[in-house]
Amino acid sequence: MSASTIAAVRGYRVWDSRGRPTVEAEVRLVDGSVGHAIAPAGASRGSGEAKDLRDGGLPFGGYDVRDAVDGIDTTIAPSLDGLDATDQAAIDRTLIDLDGTADRSRLGGNAMIAVSMAVAHAAAAHAAMPLWQWLGGSTPPQLPLPEIQIFGGGAHAGRRVDIQDFMVVAVGADDYTEALDWTAEVYRCAGELMANDSRLYGIADEGGWWPAFDTNEDAFAVLVRAIEWAGLIPGDDVAIALDVAASEFGQGGRYRLARDGSDMDSDGLAELLVRWVEQYPIISIEDPLAEDDESGLTKLTRAIGDRVQIVGDDYLVTNAGRITEAAAKGACNTALIKPNQSGTLTETLDALRTAHGAGWGAIVSARSGETEDVTIVHLAVGWNAAQIKVGSFARSERLAKWNEGLRIARCDGGRGRLPPRSAFPWWQK
Repeated sequence: MSASTIAAVRGYRVWDSRGRPTVEAEVRLVDGSVGHAIAPAGASRGSGEAKDLRDGGLPFGGYDVRDAVDGIDTTIAPSLDGLDATDQAAIDRTLIDLDGTADRSRLGGNAMIAVSMAVAHAAAAHAAMPLWQWLGGSTPPQLPLPEIQIFGGGAHAGRRVDIQDFMVVAVGADDYTEALDWTAEVYRCAGELMANDSRLYGIADEGGWWPAFDTNEDAFAVLVRAIEWAGLIPGDDVAIALDVAASEFGQGGRYRLARDGSDMDSDGLAELLVRWVEQYPIISIEDPLAEDDESGLTKLTRAIGDRVQIVGDDYLVTNAGRITEAAAKGACNTALIKPNQSGTLTETLDALRTAHGAGWGAIVSARSGETEDVTIVHLAVGWNAAQIKVGSFARSERLAKWNEGLRIARCDGGRGRLPPRSAFPWWQK
């Protein structure tokens, strides 16, 4: 029996940032190495992503996870006992076969991803390496460029504005540390501007300011002012990224922006987005059209995809097959990578590699329901993803991940080397 053989797997019930139960997995190896990981949860979800196993009923609004935890202890644990934790692909194949469903609904995507990530942590502990190094080798780490929420909206902020995330990207930063420094100043300035204008209503799910805007477009003016007030140049130092989350307010090719009192077709929403890109320093748009609007996504990518990231989330759901099909049709040019959308690390890596193989970008992303788990930071570094999206620059479940990036940066004795500008061809035009 190898020292890296799995000796025990346990499931536990813990809590996420919304105060809802979630799943933690613990994997222990023969040599005593231990790995832990916690499953996140999303509010805005693609219809094709792995399903969490929830208990239903009245307690905790139906969100309890006792069945998922029980499945780890009674079904997953016996099947992984005696397997080698260093063979992640074999572990994940076992999990997939055990579940046996296309949507991971038997064991639950939450139970599966917690176990899959915990196995990786245990294997890294066995090798006496940080997870990013276990995944990526001995090359000095390259930190992903952060994409950080300043204003929250949509499903993350009571739909006070229709657009789900107004984010910034420190495109002019020399390193990861500077990118965080600049973003912290923009975040602080945005909050002060909102408070001065009596438009600040609190904090959204991911830590961004919860604004009271009269229109969706009002957010751009305030965000540009915040960048300037922080002593930075909009577009050159710090640019804007959006998560439209259009599936939340659009279906069947029709879109209703409640904040603007407008109802439009796919072409109308695309024209609005193009106008915003022309007026404001926007370099990335996630889910600009609904997941069922493939033709609209294709047309928008054709129109502005040479100078803006068109990011697929609900449409692609971290699925290699969907990314391949979308690339062939010219819909999107960047994939959002969320491990819990697929259910295992092997499938997540397959999706990321497929995106890179298609010449696309990839953004490793957290979810709106998060915990202190920092696995995704190690995935982004170890897998050489150029970007990471965690949420805002507030709330401990977000800062745990930004701070983990700073710790990884110290492994190279520096402030965190960022990807070269050539990693973002859409922004060079």
